[in-house]
Amino acid sequence: MIFRSADAERRYGSIVEVAPRTVVGLDFDGTLSPIVDDPAKAHIHPDARDVLVALAEEVAAVAVITGRPARQVLDLGGLEEVGDALQAIGKELFVFGQYGNERWTSNQRRIRGARPPRGLATFERDLPRVLRQAGAAEAFVEDKGLAVAVHTRRLDDGEAAFERLLPRLRELAERNGMVLEPGRSVIEVRSPGSHKGMVVERLAAVLDAEGFLFAGDDLGDVEAFDALGHLDTQGVATLRVCSASSEESALMDLSDVVVRGPRGVLDLLTRLADDARARR
Repeated sequence: MIFRSADAERRYGSIVEVAPRTVVGLDFDGTLSPIVDDPAKAHIHPDARDVLVALAEEVAAVAVITGRPARQVLDLGGLEEVGDALQAIGKELFVFGQYGNERWTSNQRRIRGARPPRGLATFERDLPRVLRQAGAAEAFVEDKGLAVAVHTRRLDDGEAAFERLLPRLRELAERNGMVLEPGRSVIEVRSPGSHKGMVVERLAAVLDAEGFLFAGDDLGDVEAFDALGHLDTQGVATLRVCSASSEESALMDLSDVVVRGPRGVLDLLTRLADDARARR
């Protein structure tokens, strides 16, 4: 774990001080789950359940905020079982899927979601043509119901295909009233109007949080970091955690703390739980 400045160490200390009133928000892919070639095999780190339960005993709430569909991340993360364990100690697990367009909690076991965006059907109709034109016809296309993700990781030259696709998919997305979100070897197109930053601010307000820690790994988490900046101005203690890898470093310069992948995230959360417990 690397504190990027003396101020970052102070920020961590402030989170420890207000731990009982702190919300911990976590991305899924690259943060709780290692990045893999097949998104359907991105299972949560095996130690995550125990770490999240121990953490929940010391903080106000734990939330997983992801671009994946909520149902998918519940299954891949075994998060319903984590929710059971949190409920047993009087705490609540929140899961926000598709950048906040879907919501599930351990106290209300039903996924609440929005309707598919108006331009999605037209985007999907034109997508195969755009993939062919970019020489990426074999890219893996993931239908998320409310969004579409195009993965280039499996292609022979995935990075080059990503760069060729990015402007083409951005133009197609804008033509259909949708927004584009680049990630690690993946380009996601979804409806506008919701992002992780909005989830962070809404959750902080609903739970009357005095502290908010968010951990993420790529560009889809920038808006969550920006939201923490806004919470700073309201007197909320905040900590930005980057789950770094050799593939993606977009968040490093924006973060207070840099850790190495999901294992590093879990080590930080364990330390936070231990320090909060010691301070009680």
